[in-house]
Amino acid sequence: MTPHNWWPHEEVGHTDEAKKEMIALYGSKNVFDTPKPERLIKRILEIATNEDDLVLDSFAGSGTTGAVAHKMGRKWIMVELGEHCHTHIIPRLQKVIDGDDQGGILKSVNWQGGGGFRYYSLAPSLLQKDQWDNWIINKEYNAEMLAEAVCKLEGFTYAPSDVDWWNHGYSTETDFLFVTTQNLSVEKLEQLSEDVGSDRSLLVICGAFRCKPDRFANLTIKKMPKAVMKHCEWAHDDYSLNVQSLPMAEREREPETRNPEQNDLF
Repeated sequence: MTPHNWWPHEEVGHTDEAKKEMIALYGSKNVFDTPKPERLIKRILEIATNEDDLVLDSFAGSGTTGAVAHKMGRKWIMVELGEHCHTHIIPRLQKVIDGDDQGGILKSVNWQGGGGFRYYSLAPSLLQKDQWDNWIINKEYNAEMLAEAVCKLEGFTYAPSDVDWWNHGYSTETDFLFVTTQNLSVEKLEQLSEDVGSDRSLLVICGAFRCKPDRFANLTIKKMPKAVMKHCEWAHDDYSLNVQSLPMAEREREPETRNPEQNDLF
């Protein structure tokens, strides 16, 4: 389609049309303040994207971009920090997936429902400063959250063992990771080294330790939060973002029964 400089409302809709779309979705008491008509977003995506392209909306609002992209066969990522993520976006996308959204561009693209999405919440910052301006581990992190976060930072797969109390994750068949906020004494580290054995190695991330870090051949010992700080980047004009591939959601035989928080968005 050749883009035009002027798009009349007869072709791409207007604010009143967008409001009516919101009322049809949420009722008159839960209308988003600044919605855009689906026909407008459809026109933009027709010009800028092709089917199976990835569409990013970093200020998702009421979720119009994701809803339209989904109906048009585009992949999409939306980002939203406001509460309307729960009051508007998730209910709206669920209606699109279930085929219950009867408005917008439904007829023009012959949308019948289907697909799914994954929903992620932003975790609190792992580090915070104490009253003396020193970096410490955020108290919002419990032991499980901390172990999982450190595994990600160190490149380990988070997989707590049911057998070895010190095994929180692995990088190879013989390399493992242990995370604790405790101050580890020499005696505790000796016990740990003995449990790990000579045929395995263990990266220990702890609150503090009382020996030289190279004392035990099978242990690599690092102190928090210093170990975490090494993975942080400060005062850059651009930041390197290590985006790792997400695990693929298992396909089920009956897509209509799928949980919207366990499907294939992001």
